[in-house]
Amino acid sequence: MGEKSDRRHRATPAASGAAPSAARHGLRGTVLWLAPALLTLVVTSVGLDHAQLWRDELATWSAATRSVRDLVRLAGTIDAATGPYYLFMHGWTALAGDSTIALRLPSVLSMTGAAALTALLGRRLAGARAGLLAGLLFALLPGTSRYAQEARPYALATLLAVLATLLLVDALRRPGWWRWIGYAAALAALGLTHLIALTLLAAHAVAVLAADRVGLTDDGGGGRNRRRWFWVPAVLPAVLLVAPLALVARSQRGRQLQWVDIVRPSDLTTLPGGLAQSSVVGGLLVGLAALGAARLGRRALLPGAAVLLPVLLLFVAGSAVPIWVPRYLVFVVPFACLLAGAALAAVPLPGGLAVVVLAGLLGGPDQAALRRTHEWPRSAPIDYRAVAEVIAAGQRPGDAIVYSPRRSWLFLDFGIEYQLRDRRPRDALLVEGAARRGDLWATECARPAECLAGVPRVWLVLSGRHADPVAAVSGAKGAALRDGFTVAQVWQRPGLTLALLTR
Repeated sequence: MGEKSDRRHRATPAASGAAPSAARHGLRGTVLWLAPALLTLVVTSVGLDHAQLWRDELATWSAATRSVRDLVRLAGTIDAATGPYYLFMHGWTALAGDSTIALRLPSVLSMTGAAALTALLGRRLAGARAGLLAGLLFALLPGTSRYAQEARPYALATLLAVLATLLLVDALRRPGWWRWIGYAAALAALGLTHLIALTLLAAHAVAVLAADRVGLTDDGGGGRNRRRWFWVPAVLPAVLLVAPLALVARSQRGRQLQWVDIVRPSDLTTLPGGLAQSSVVGGLLVGLAALGAARLGRRALLPGAAVLLPVLLLFVAGSAVPIWVPRYLVFVVPFACLLAGAALAAVPLPGGLAVVVLAGLLGGPDQAALRRTHEWPRSAPIDYRAVAEVIAAGQRPGDAIVYSPRRSWLFLDFGIEYQLRDRRPRDALLVEGAARRGDLWATECARPAECLAGVPRVWLVLSGRHADPVAAVSGAKGAALRDGFTVAQVWQRPGLTLALLTR
């Protein structure tokens, strides 16, 4: 009995030492993902409502504030690919409202989660230091702030892309039904959020095929290795859910992407700067990612493929049909950061952190610019708010408002409506609203002169700068305004011209 007691006594110091060690390990594990998440949350929240909603966000606001029936009608007409995101935002705005901050908050939270998951994925593939540096670098990219501060699906797709990849790595290393089910759910959500993001499946397929060679499976015997082929049925739900959506979206491409050109080889050279929203930071990221890939060797296969294959597939598709839009590839940025983190992990931690800080400083001017406007170029903002303020201060009972052009991607009517809500003048030429049409554009009166009869004053909102606003309006609408009204006053605001017309 004394011997047993002595053994227990000798074991006590080891046991008591193990607890602090485990606690320290747990703390380091928490800091690994929490530091990038908090940094991303802070950086992307700064100036969240400074830039006005731009044209794409105005489309989101219009769609999200429609009824579910109208949303279904919209998806069948022009915007099927974004329909699931609009439905999500419909529920979100019902809870949080439709202020600029409320509309953008889901994107902020998505990028925050993406930073945390990038760090965790980096730890799985390249080590804890690489994961930490990758997450911190991702947090400071101007592109992260740009798409975190936009009410569009790109931030959510970025989160789901990293989540699906992380779940795939876990399922390959420790196969189990629940892990594969989680992966299948994340993949389906990714496809519904952003169709182009499913090009990530090509990288996942490569990882599954080469799992043994790149260390993505445990050395657990043939049975466990055979379970990696559970990947095939795990992909099926995403394919079955997305296929009908993709078919409808394909039929709408002519309306949705009519402004896109066939891709050129030179477009590849501008892609890093476009994704990072800074040419210098994009170049730095590419250089670091290349160094990290060389350092990781075979372990770079998954993150490298997750960057290169979606770009290659979209480029090939864009060579045949006009579909190349750089922001559609935002979801590959975390994987580039992961490779860059692996390069930075080769030096002592202070040196790696210094490079991350340098990247943040280099992107400072672009961070400031994107908080002024989301339009491109940054020197050409569209100031809906300034026009709305003039109208609100000067309107009288009986006033009407007219937009030119009405069918414009600037969404002049959405912009003024968002700013003024129920305080805007009567839309005298409106016959059928965009929501009722299941479209992004309204139908106007075929006989403008008759619809404007009896209107004493008209607020004319035009895109661009015009010294003679009425002369810039074409067709029957322009003729009706020229015949029935004179220009009383003109205001020039960034990107817009406002004129007050009187009888």
